[in-house]
Amino acid sequence: MIINIFTILYNIFPYLCGMKQDIPTPTDKNNPVSQFEAYIKIVKLLRQFCPWDKEQTHESISHLLLEESYETYDAIQNNNTKNMSEELGDLLLHIVMHAIIGEENNTFSLVDVISNSAEKMVVRHPHIFGEIAVNNSDEVLQNWEKIKMKDGRKSVLDGVPDVLPALLKAERIQQKAAKVGFDWDTKEDMWDKVLEEVAELKSAILNKNAESIEEEFGDVLFSLVNAARFSDIVPENALHKTNKKFINRFTYIEKRAKELGKELTNMTLIEMDELWNEAKKKM
Repeated sequence: MIINIFTILYNIFPYLCGMKQDIPTPTDKNNPVSQFEAYIKIVKLLRQFCPWDKEQTHESISHLLLEESYETYDAIQNNNTKNMSEELGDLLLHIVMHAIIGEENNTFSLVDVISNSAEKMVVRHPHIFGEIAVNNSDEVLQNWEKIKMKDGRKSVLDGVPDVLPALLKAERIQQKAAKVGFDWDTKEDMWDKVLEEVAELKSAILNKNAESIEEEFGDVLFSLVNAARFSDIVPENALHKTNKKFINRFTYIEKRAKELGKELTNMTLIEMDELWNEAKKKM
């Protein structure tokens, strides 16, 4: 009996001291609105009672938002739908957390976040909610840029984040410029530009022009992003897959070398290249 009393006291003491909280549950588990309402309550409780969560600011968790975005991207690239669902949930946590912090600071609310996004979607889709007619997705994108400029943007390039990875940023800049007609007329013109930039890079390297080499190399990359765009390739995705392919093949070389009782540092390039070709046949 004494043990039972202590067990009961142990379980109810946190509630009496305001430490433990009842877990908010949705009234209808199959209703996303009900689920979302319960979710918001959970995050608000974290802000009130969790020592770590209530210390956070927009700035302190901003890098984590970036990390979660990359983890979501990774799940998508690996076609891992289970992880994708989990990572999207982590992104949702950040959205709700930032909105609650905004409410606490009296700067904006979750209602503002949702209503602003809804309004933006309606305004930017006049072909759905208005009288504008479009024939294809290109015309949809052109309308978006026109609408954005009416919203007060000074340049069609406004809105491209500085923190984007360089390849992705180059693609977004080129896409935006192309929407207003600043683009190559043909693929041939585009490839001529690629070859021109490669020749300029080669010349800078041969002439040992240190100041120009980096700039010319950047121009080559920028022109190759253009080439990718003309072939409907997302360069960031393409390089991501190439990186993954290299990692898989190189780790195969390491594994095979170990099986052969050899160290990579003691192997010749020809020996490693033979293992590389083995890996290419297997993956």
